[in-house]
Amino acid sequence: MEFADTLKLLAAHILKMKDNVHTEEAAKTAFIMPFIQALGYDIFNPSEVVPEFIADIGIKQGEKIDYAIMKDDQPILLIECKGVVANLDIHSSQLFRYYATLRAKFAILTNGIEYRFFADLEEKNKMDLKPFLTVNITDLRDSEIDQLSKFHKARFNFDNIISAASELKYTSELKVLIAKEFSEPNEELVKYFAKSVYPGVKTAKVLEQFTALLKKSFTQYTADLVNDRLKAALQKEQEAAKVIDPITVPVAIEAKAKIETTPDKMEAYYILKSILRTKYDVKRIGFKDSQSYFVVQMDHNSRLYVCRLYFSETKKQIGLFDENKHETKYDIKHLDELYLLQEKIIASVDAILKSKVEVV
Repeated sequence: MEFADTLKLLAAHILKMKDNVHTEEAAKTAFIMPFIQALGYDIFNPSEVVPEFIADIGIKQGEKIDYAIMKDDQPILLIECKGVVANLDIHSSQLFRYYATLRAKFAILTNGIEYRFFADLEEKNKMDLKPFLTVNITDLRDSEIDQLSKFHKARFNFDNIISAASELKYTSELKVLIAKEFSEPNEELVKYFAKSVYPGVKTAKVLEQFTALLKKSFTQYTADLVNDRLKAALQKEQEAAKVIDPITVPVAIEAKAKIETTPDKMEAYYILKSILRTKYDVKRIGFKDSQSYFVVQMDHNSRLYVCRLYFSETKKQIGLFDENKHETKYDIKHLDELYLLQEKIIASVDAILKSKVEVV
C-alpha cells in the first residue's frame, strides 16, 4: 500500500478513537506506534525501535526518551510523546535536553496528532528552538506527506533530510510572515506598492487608503489563483470523463462505496505484518478489501492468501487455509488475539507458498 494511503487510514483511525484516548500511554499505543510502523519501522524489533531509550543528562542518570529509531546501533530519530490534549509548546525544553546528550540529528515532539520535527540547523549538536516541520496527521497536505516520506525507513537519507529541513524551516517562517502581511500589511510594504502605482505625495491619508486597497488586492489575487486551479482541475475531469463508459461508471462507484476499509481492518493488517515479518520480507505482504472480506495477500497476488478477515459490527473472524485450500475460521474478540494464532498464520502461509496453491 502507498505511504500516503497508510497515513490517510491512520488519520481516519485517530479521528475515530481520539475521544477515547485520554492518557499518554494510550496515545503511544493507539496513535504513535502505528505512525512509527507507517514509517516502515518494526516496533517489535529493538534493533530498529527502542522504547524508553536512556538519555543520561549530566548528573541526572536514568533519564529516558519515549522512543529512539535506530540504525547501525545508533539513534537517528528521537521521539518524545505527550498526551493527546497536551500543549506541546511547554514540552520542547525536555526534548532539547535529551537532544544534547545523544547523537541523533532529528527529533520529534508529538501528542499523537500533531508532530513537530526538530534538527540542529542553527548550531551543531544543539536542537533548534523552532521545529522545521509541523504537521497534523488528521489534516495532511500532499506536500507534508512528501516531507514525511523522507523519514520512511526505505527512503531515509541524512543529507536529503537536512537539505529539505533547512529550506522548510525558512519557508515555514516566511509563510507565517506572508499570511500576516496579507492580513495587516505593514507601513513599509504599503509604501513600496503605493510608490509603484501612485505618482503623488504619499500622505498619511493616501497610505491609509492604500493599506485597504492592498489588503483587497491580496484577497482578490489569492481568489483568482484558486479559481484558476479549480477550473484547470475541472477541465481535466471533464476530459477524462469523455473516455469512460457512462454505463459501467455508476456500477463501479456503487460497488466501491459499499467497501469500507475500517481502522480495525488496518490494525489487524499491521498486526499480521508484524507476525509475518519474522519470516517473510514485509514488502511481499499486501491487502485487498472487498464487500465480502478483507484479504491479506503475498506477492501482490490476490489468490495467494495469508488469510481472510471477516469483520462486521457484531463479529470478527480470521480465515486460514491449508494446502488443500480448506479454510478454517477462528473467532476473535480482541485484535491482540491474532498474536495467539501466530504459529497457525505462519503455517498457513508456508503451506500456500510451498504448494503454490491459489485460493479461489
